[in-house]
Amino acid sequence: MSEKVFNPFEMAQSQLDEAAELLQLDPAVHELLRWPLRELHVTLPVKMDDGTTRIFHGFRVQYNDSRGPTKGGLRFHSGETIDTVRALAAWMTWKTAVVDIPLGGGKGGVICDPKSLSPGELERLSRAYIRQVGRILGLEKDVPAPDVYTTPQIMAWMADEFAFMQGYNEFGMITGKPLALGGSAGRGDATARGGMYCLREASKALNIDLAGATTAIQGYGNAGSFAHKLGEEFFGLKVVAVSDSRGGIYNPNGLDFKQVSAHKAKTGSVINFPGAQFVTNEELLELDVTVLIPAALENVINEGNAARIKAKFVAELANGPTTPEADRILHDKGAYVIPDFLCNAGGVTVSYFEMVQNAYDYYWEEADVHQRLDKKMTAAFWNVHKMAQERNVHNRLAAYLVAVGRVAEAVRLRGWA
Repeated sequence: MSEKVFNPFEMAQSQLDEAAELLQLDPAVHELLRWPLRELHVTLPVKMDDGTTRIFHGFRVQYNDSRGPTKGGLRFHSGETIDTVRALAAWMTWKTAVVDIPLGGGKGGVICDPKSLSPGELERLSRAYIRQVGRILGLEKDVPAPDVYTTPQIMAWMADEFAFMQGYNEFGMITGKPLALGGSAGRGDATARGGMYCLREASKALNIDLAGATTAIQGYGNAGSFAHKLGEEFFGLKVVAVSDSRGGIYNPNGLDFKQVSAHKAKTGSVINFPGAQFVTNEELLELDVTVLIPAALENVINEGNAARIKAKFVAELANGPTTPEADRILHDKGAYVIPDFLCNAGGVTVSYFEMVQNAYDYYWEEADVHQRLDKKMTAAFWNVHKMAQERNVHNRLAAYLVAVGRVAEAVRLRGWA
């Protein structure tokens, strides 16, 4: 039973099934939406620095493109599985639909430990992936982006390899690129910024002032660290705990973003920060705070600990941090969950803006990107909030009802089912 709960793709399917029942979806439409339309498995021979050749395995899943080209990140991770990639591609499908941008969902990955690879090996692996997968990519087909352990530099290598394959530049075939190669202003903090816009609207919906609100952040990568920075700047959040893969730190008087980020940059971790006590990642989730921001791993809030979560707001910047059983427990407790594929949709929204800018070769100022992102996230938040109120369901199910309804409509209109 536990295996079923923690298989990410089975979890994604069960979330869809619940929404499909409420929407009374046609059985054929429902079954179509339970599965990726296509997936490509690739084998990648890569020459290593010592002259040997290593064989890597990778994937690209195009889940559903009824609303437009598929879009989704590329992960370089030693624990990558096809079911994880399928689940993330499904969630990308709902994510692009819930913020109402004309894209579908995709995802990709390579099974590797990027930290053990030299820059040269990493470049050769990146180019090998595009040589195999590039045939199904393109601005009008499927557009990757950075994800776990992939970077703007890796996107640049991939864009270059694709250009050689095509015989011309098509920078819009991948997003999250450096600015010099057609990247978008405002992309770096977009995931966290979109989440903070959602948190702002949630505080309005519940009439709770966020100034000085105690906050715990699990995960201190791009999303978590920018959430710390922007939370302080936007609302004056009092961040009392943060963590990374090695553990967490807690100080009831608050943790300053600049000091914590400088400590992490110097030591490689947030742990052993002066004046803070050590907490585990598990303990951090259960702290008595107003705002909890899971920004790390899947399934960290589950049936076993959901009843002990004390936060009023749970702003999910990670993908899939809460299991379906935990969703119901949190809803019954009165916690306000901003679900992942709404809360962290700022990244794909600004990636979409990057595609638009690439397509017509004109680039926006950062302030324009922020303003357009704010408008998209705010509208998406209130669509989900109103759906939750009207249907008397928890917010994740409401987000599914909005998103799946839009994708199902496109499938029907195209005559697929």
